[in-house]
Amino acid sequence: MFNHIMVGTNDIERSKLFYDAVLGVLGAGQPLRNQADTGHTRLFYRHDGGTFCVSEPINGEPATAANGSTIGFKCRSAEEVRTFHDVAVAHGGTSIEAPPGLRTSTLGAMHLAYVRDPDGNKLCAIHRDS
Repeated sequence: MFNHIMVGTNDIERSKLFYDAVLGVLGAGQPLRNQADTGHTRLFYRHDGGTFCVSEPINGEPATAANGSTIGFKCRSAEEVRTFHDVAVAHGGTSIEAPPGLRTSTLGAMHLAYVRDPDGNKLCAIHRDS
């Protein structure tokens, strides 16, 4: 369904350090760095058919986190959920909501961890038990 997801940043180098580490947990390599005609820099992380992008705002205004939005990253195991969380926090992210772990609901059992990146974007690491 999705081709790509893009978040804004106010510090592209800080975001690169953060996302290199966090997305590296999932197996993503180094991003493609793009300098647009407008002068703003974008990073494109490509992995498993999808692209996650980090961009300086094209309009020159400060980047802001979207209230009510969450970007979920599929993990291969409960351990990978924990590692995603711990690496995010170690690289400038903030742990939010409940501690990483197993949750059960009408949607089934899943391991979840929530963090905010250095710009305030809300990220979720998720592994659904079979």
